[in-house]
Amino acid sequence: MANKTAKTKHKSLASDIASSIQTKLSEAGEATKKMKKSIEKSADKLAKKLAKLMQKAEKKVAKPVKSSEKKLKKEASKAKKNAQKAEKNAKRTAKKAVALVSEAVDTATKAPAPKTTSRPARTQSTAAKPAAPKTTRPAAAKATNPVAAPVATPEENA
Repeated sequence: MANKTAKTKHKSLASDIASSIQTKLSEAGEATKKMKKSIEKSADKLAKKLAKLMQKAEKKVAKPVKSSEKKLKKEASKAKKNAQKAEKNAKRTAKKAVALVSEAVDTATKAPAPKTTSRPARTQSTAAKPAAPKTTRPAAAKATNPVAAPVATPEENA
């Protein structure tokens, strides 16, 4: 259908161009048959080019409508994919949370009661320790032996 409309536009445009040129020529003088044919050929070529330009302009006008529809479709599909991803991630995190809770419950039930690491309090006996016997020091006597005998201290005796 587009071809028929394009052809009719082309023919009408060519005839308009040819008639306007011929009117200008007739004002200047009489045109020969050759001149008329060449004018019609030129008008035909020019009409083809103009028809192509008009079709391009029409397509450009129609393009923004198509591109906006494409953008809407793309955005809708992206939103759908994002929703699916979000749902999938939510399921994954829910599974992880359930696994952590069940693991914590398992470890709590399986683990034995914690042992106390504190020592029992020491009981101090009220009985007094026997006092260490007092030892007397031997008096320092003048010894003929140049090496003195070792003297025992109370700490050694104990």
